[in-house]
Amino acid sequence: NIYRNKLKSNHSATHILHAVLRKTLGEHVTQKGSLVAHDKLRFDISHPRAITPDEIISIENQVNQIILRNSEVTTKIMPHEEAIKSGAMALFGENYDNEVRVVTMGCFEDNNSYSIELCGGTHVNRTGDIGLFKITSESAIAAGVRRIEAVTGEGIIAALR
Repeated sequence: NIYRNKLKSNHSATHILHAVLRKTLGEHVTQKGSLVAHDKLRFDISHPRAITPDEIISIENQVNQIILRNSEVTTKIMPHEEAIKSGAMALFGENYDNEVRVVTMGCFEDNNSYSIELCGGTHVNRTGDIGLFKITSESAIAAGVRRIEAVTGEGIIAALR
C-alpha cells in the first residue's frame, strides 16, 4: 500500500539521518523526539547551536549517498545486552524487553552497517527504496534542542512544486 510505503521510507530515513548527524555534528547528538508521517518526517535532536547551511548540505549529501548505495535493511531479534554490545543505539529512557529488534541499514565501502538501532517500527527492504532525502527546515524548539524537518521520495517532488 502506497501510504504504508511512504511511512516506511520516512521512518527508515530517520535512522540514516540520526547516524549521519552523529558523524557530522558529534556523538553528543541524540534523538529527543520524532514524527514519521506519510508526507514528511520530523527529527528532534540535542545540539547546542543552529546547523549551518553548509552542514545541512553535507548531511543531505551523506544521507543520499547511503540511500543510493541501495544496501539491504535487515532486522534481527536478539537479547537486549547482546544488541547493545554489538553497537546498537538505544533511545535513552526507553524500556526494552529482554528480546529486542535490531535494525541495520546503510553500508560503508567495507560493508559495515552505517546505522544499527533498536526499533520495533516498519522499514524499507533496501535503502534505495527511500528514493531521495531533502531537509526542508531546521529550527530551535528548546534550549539545546534542534528540529529537522525533511521529505523523501515523492515528497521531494511535492516540496519542489
